Amino acid sequence: MNGILPPLLAGFLATVALAFIVGLELHAYRRRGDGVVVPVALGFGSTRTITLLAALGFVLWVVAPVVPFSVGFGVVGLLLVFDYRQRLKSGDASLLPAVIALLAYALGPFVLVAPLVVVAGLVVLILMTLGEQAQIRKFSDAFPAEEGVTLAKFFILAGLILPLLPDADIPGLPGISYTKVWTAVLVISGISYLAYLAHRYLFPRAGTLLTGVLGGMYSSTAATVVLARAARGAPADAALAPAAVVIATGMMYARLLVVIVLLGHADAALALALPFGGLCVASVALAGVLIWRAKGAPAAEHEPVSANPLDLPVAFLFAGLFVAFAAITNFVTAHFGAGGLHVLSFAVGFSDIDPFVFSLLDGKFAVSQAAVVSAVLIASGSNNLLKACYAMGLSRSKMMLPAAIWLVVTLGISVAYAAFLPG
Repeated sequence: MNGILPPLLAGFLATVALAFIVGLELHAYRRRGDGVVVPVALGFGSTRTITLLAALGFVLWVVAPVVPFSVGFGVVGLLLVFDYRQRLKSGDASLLPAVIALLAYALGPFVLVAPLVVVAGLVVLILMTLGEQAQIRKFSDAFPAEEGVTLAKFFILAGLILPLLPDADIPGLPGISYTKVWTAVLVISGISYLAYLAHRYLFPRAGTLLTGVLGGMYSSTAATVVLARAARGAPADAALAPAAVVIATGMMYARLLVVIVLLGHADAALALALPFGGLCVASVALAGVLIWRAKGAPAAEHEPVSANPLDLPVAFLFAGLFVAFAAITNFVTAHFGAGGLHVLSFAVGFSDIDPFVFSLLDGKFAVSQAAVVSAVLIASGSNNLLKACYAMGLSRSKMMLPAAIWLVVTLGISVAYAAFLPG
């Protein structure tokens, strides 16, 4: 459109057209009661008013973008205050029409200076706010207060702490910067939070298999513990638990690959794609066999694996483990080389491997890239050995034996693959 019409004319026509559409939706919104059209005088909020407000804002901005536009904004705001007082007398306390009017007044300058995609996003947001009133209200009424607190914690992690951290290496840990540590915290917390939301709100009555999928996105170890305990508590409903444990482990491999890519380690992800991808596919295939063997078994319901995935102490613990593992790895590789790193990675597998893996990939240690990839494989394998112990020890059921055997086999495959890597 800008190639055919002069820029100002194109901007004016776009402003008027968008304001007209917003005015139509606002007028429909003002006429709706609780699902009933109200045939009464509606006062401010007609389509013509919104369109003319947008045209006025555009013209004043073109004339002079500071004083006339600002004065006009103040006058429009004052008129909206008087209109709001009148509406209060009739029981209408909504500020939404006034806010839409101010946005319409500022729409012209926004069209002229903002990218098209941002303008389109603003208009879509306004239309959805007006058109989906009932759904938004229903969601607001159902939104638990504790979820607001959880979101606030994420904003603290992402919007408050991260910008305050210097983009400099931590003393004594080359390659490990403060921002890298906290970025890893955010990525892990974000994935865990998405899995938590999916389990609690999209699939609140998640069965055993879905618990394995969603739990594996958060922590396959925690999912194994939950499933094993449930199998012991209700043996009659435990037929699908072994398959769910195997699925959770398959999800671990997929989650690690995704996070490694998100953190910018494409080379490591490429080197791990074959073993991790193969083990993930094999785990899903084995789970399919276990599901077929347990056909007709009841699917028990499970609570989410994590009750609070954005707990601030947990985030700080992750960051502390990240730095601690980096320091230990730095010492081990400097004194014992790749062999010491492999022993360390096997031992770390009996704890939380995420901070170890990410510190290993971010750091600059005295070993080759192949040794680092081997260590990641060994750590994931020994972590599966821990899960095998949990599966058998907590369930105390022979039914879990196929899953435990597979977890031990994955350790053997991981160690064997690591042994054949060059360097």
